[in-house]
Amino acid sequence: MLGMSIDASNSQAAVLAGVGDVVTLKSGGPRMTVMYAGPVGFAEGHWLICQWFDEHGELRQEMFEQDSVQIEPRSIPATSVRLRRAVGGVPPAGHA
Repeated sequence: MLGMSIDASNSQAAVLAGVGDVVTLKSGGPRMTVMYAGPVGFAEGHWLICQWFDEHGELRQEMFEQDSVQIEPRSIPATSVRLRRAVGGVPPAGHA
């Protein structure tokens, strides 16, 4: 074992995102769910069709190249969850 080293960049193949994976853009942005992963007819490479909810609660969908995203854990820590007040000041169900 002495003197043995492992170069992780050479020993691991690129991990491709698949349907159901959660990803974010490497440049930042919301967590998105992959709805399609694979080839498209007009371009080379591995493409992803992702869906997410924007800051207004609207469902959005866009296509991204695999190289522009990073895979995220499917679950998020409880400390990162923020509760929003409902319109009119009524608390969410179960919160009095």
